[in-house]
Amino acid sequence: MTQHPAWFTDLARVINAPGFTRWRSMVAGTGGCANPIHLAGESLVVDSRTGELLHHYSTTDEPTGHLLVACGNRRASVCPACSEVYQADTFHLIRAGLSGGKGVPDTVSTHPRVFATFTAPSFGPVHTRREAEGRVRPCRPRNRERHCEHDRPAGCRSRHEKGDPQLGQPICPDCYDYTGAVLWQAHAGVLWHRFTLNARREMARLAGMTRHAFNSQVRVSFAKVAEYQRRGLVHFHAVIRLDGPGGATEPPPSWADHRLLAHAIPAAAKSVTVRTPSSDLGQRDLRWGDQLDIRPILLGTSLDGLSEQAVASYIAKYASKGAESSGTVDYRLSCGQCKGTGRVHRLCTQCAGTGIKPGLNLDLLPVTDHARMMIRTCWTLGARPEFADLRLRPWAHMLGFRGHFSTKSRNYSTTLSALRGARFEHRAQEARDRSGLPALDDETTLVMAHWRFAGSGYTPGEAIMAEHIRQRVSQARAIASQREDA
Repeated sequence: MTQHPAWFTDLARVINAPGFTRWRSMVAGTGGCANPIHLAGESLVVDSRTGELLHHYSTTDEPTGHLLVACGNRRASVCPACSEVYQADTFHLIRAGLSGGKGVPDTVSTHPRVFATFTAPSFGPVHTRREAEGRVRPCRPRNRERHCEHDRPAGCRSRHEKGDPQLGQPICPDCYDYTGAVLWQAHAGVLWHRFTLNARREMARLAGMTRHAFNSQVRVSFAKVAEYQRRGLVHFHAVIRLDGPGGATEPPPSWADHRLLAHAIPAAAKSVTVRTPSSDLGQRDLRWGDQLDIRPILLGTSLDGLSEQAVASYIAKYASKGAESSGTVDYRLSCGQCKGTGRVHRLCTQCAGTGIKPGLNLDLLPVTDHARMMIRTCWTLGARPEFADLRLRPWAHMLGFRGHFSTKSRNYSTTLSALRGARFEHRAQEARDRSGLPALDDETTLVMAHWRFAGSGYTPGEAIMAEHIRQRVSQARAIASQREDA
């Protein structure tokens, strides 16, 4: 008798279950979410004037007894389906601040704006891929004859391919300043905040005005996203725009133009310094890296600049990525001894007081050697009281970075909450239309609901079927997008 694998048996069960059609429609409704939330409960739509029950829904009528709701995770490595939605929302948020829409007037496209990239400084040479005139150049040929203090070659003659696992790894791990790298990473958000303040001061200085006078005539708006480089450090891509005092609805004065932005940003970035907490390891003055790229954002693509479409697509692309692109993991480190997951190693509440002693065996993590050393440094520094406020251990899987991946100033454009709210109202109205109920904004109806968490995820067979559904939904969205662009 042929012995089928467990996933095959479970898949056959799912497909042949009496409620498969309904289950499939619920999964499609989540977009093929990889880890949906299971809810149990009911909702009622009542006529508030007469008390008449107009509609009743209960999960007891579902074949599985649960309602599936998308997890909403933004990471593509965790849930490709939900990350596509998050990426699309980010695209529309950025695009609205460049060309209008979503409550922003289209005249915003005439405001001065640039696309700037801020990088981390060097903490030691790493393997890199260099190209010139269409040819791949040696990695670091100038230092090929020299050796570092650890008797390792200080250079590299290799011509690295795009997928080479050496890319981003230190030439000499013992020479690499891991402490400095982790502390810079932990303060990257503070560096950005201080840059935004310095940029306003610098623009006021260049305009020959006081900060108060400048702020009364010009408002600086921005939106940024963090991207991990292969060396494990973040750099920021930012849209920086000048508005009038009323924000996106008003143009700035004529003297507040692209040239003002182009001159103020480098000076403001260079003047930013953040000092690390006092420690017996010494104090460091953290700064931005020397590489700073500033490019104007244009309405079209015929001039020397970036188009609005290209900038919005680029930022949205990285909004759904995380530190896993630099060789680390996409989950918080937790104690594997009590959960049996092999995901090591934070003293968790389940272990506290039980006598279990979690071990710190980072060798079990499926990460690169460089990422492992960054995580180990986070763990070591996180035990020091002077660095307690940095919370390096909980953010060790992010290699010390604890800021938000995607942020914007208040008046840049719409918000993710507004976009999600509009999508919710649209779907709710569609559901009401199908049930023959009054419009969603009808004041004569009252909605009462009670829900409770009943689990998450899929069985092995359900996961295979859900991925198939996700691919079909994603393909349908891509086709619809191509038709809109055409």
